[in-house]
Amino acid sequence: MSQDVKLLLAVLLILQLKHFLCDFVLQTPYQFMNKGKYGHPGGIIHAGLHTLTSTPIFYVIQPGWLAATAIMLGEFLAHYHIDWLKEQTVKRKRLKFPQAEYWWTFGADQGLHQLSYLAMAAALAFAAGL
Repeated sequence: MSQDVKLLLAVLLILQLKHFLCDFVLQTPYQFMNKGKYGHPGGIIHAGLHTLTSTPIFYVIQPGWLAATAIMLGEFLAHYHIDWLKEQTVKRKRLKFPQAEYWWTFGADQGLHQLSYLAMAAALAFAAGL
């Protein structure tokens, strides 16, 4: 396995771990109860926590400050809006925990977050010339 592949796998591992921590361990009721209110500090804090805890990827691959800033801004905007859209869908369709549509919506939310991490890894690799 090449060194570049190992670096990208390390980046993806860090992003997976931080996603688990931020979405399931560190997320407070203040955050998850307010993500559906556009511009509410709870959703901003949640997306900001995700962005902040992604910074260790820049120790693995160092793309330069401009690319790192763009990647972080992209993650913040993507994470915030993915969560907001999920909450809007749940609210407007009046979805509840045991319903299949609730789980489809939750799965789509998590899948979009995972795709955003692939995009971050690709942007990082491109910026670093891997």
